[in-house]
Amino acid sequence: MVLRIDVAMVLTTLVVAAIGVVTVYSATRAELNLAGLDPHYYLTRQAAYVMVGVVFMVVLAALDFRWLEHASAVLYVAMILALLAMFSGIGSQALGATRWIELPGGIQVQPSAFATLVLVVTVATFCARRPEGLDRTDLLKVLALAALPIVLVVKQPDLGSGIVMCVVLLVMLVVAGIPNRYLVLLLMLAVTGAYAIVHLGLLKPYQLERITSFLHQGKGATASTYNQDQSVAAIGSGGTLGKGLFHGSQTNLAYVPEQRTDFIFSAVGEQFGFAGAAGLLALLLLLSWRVLRSAQLARDPFGRLLATGCFTLIAFSVFENAGMAMGIMPVAGIPFPFLSYGGSATVAFFAAVGIALSVQLRPGR
Repeated sequence: MVLRIDVAMVLTTLVVAAIGVVTVYSATRAELNLAGLDPHYYLTRQAAYVMVGVVFMVVLAALDFRWLEHASAVLYVAMILALLAMFSGIGSQALGATRWIELPGGIQVQPSAFATLVLVVTVATFCARRPEGLDRTDLLKVLALAALPIVLVVKQPDLGSGIVMCVVLLVMLVVAGIPNRYLVLLLMLAVTGAYAIVHLGLLKPYQLERITSFLHQGKGATASTYNQDQSVAAIGSGGTLGKGLFHGSQTNLAYVPEQRTDFIFSAVGEQFGFAGAAGLLALLLLLSWRVLRSAQLARDPFGRLLATGCFTLIAFSVFENAGMAMGIMPVAGIPFPFLSYGGSATVAFFAAVGIALSVQLRPGR
């Protein structure tokens, strides 16, 4: 296994995660100092999350990925129960959303961060057991399986994770080989559903403001665009080479709200400039390509679909978060892989890489 392991995938993941730890520290130290708190608080916690994530990656890479197929039903039921727990008073609330389960020791787990991975396993299992392809009945079944966790996630509310799950589902169905007529129908239904959700008032007011403000950028600053405006200003102020690590007024003076989570890419842009931001994106492009390569090498339908789902999760999250920070995508609250502060998301992304490694190490039956 050691000789065959994808060194580029592993090293790229570790390097990006290390950059994330440093960037989280740079984006939080000044604010914590001003508040008279320990400036290393987020640094030590994020470093611990990365270490836990590495353990998950190593364990999943060492295990044969096919155990996930046998455990898919149990994982799916556990995911649904964890998401339902958010509405039973067990979940803890922050920033108007109930997304976390409080564990002993002050540890918080966000079920929606792992829901996409469980959805990947569920869809891969369902489609791999139908090598002849999906007919209309099968398509309805897999859509029903996916709809339940997606609705529960969006109701928390966590629109960003719901969007990621929808994109992952669509890409996996394409790779599974659904007929073109069904694909066109799904796209039409998605557009119609999105239009209906926006115009029927099914979104929270702040979610709707994020979308409408993105569609009307440049027509005056509003409260709903403040975070994104500050992020764009921070990235623009970095210039070509940046202002240097631990330098930059936007980051040091905490002008960018939620910078350690949703807008961590703005800290990279201000401190390391265009060169640093482009270099980071290049590393993640390499990582995404190596995960996609796992799917291309897999001769097992289940492994191919697993790696495809992991690739889509990582690649789309990078695209949406970086685009959101630069003002070219709407704000959706999707974390930047391995960079954004948070234990559940960090571990989930490491787990996705571990699954892709396992698929690559065992390409065929």
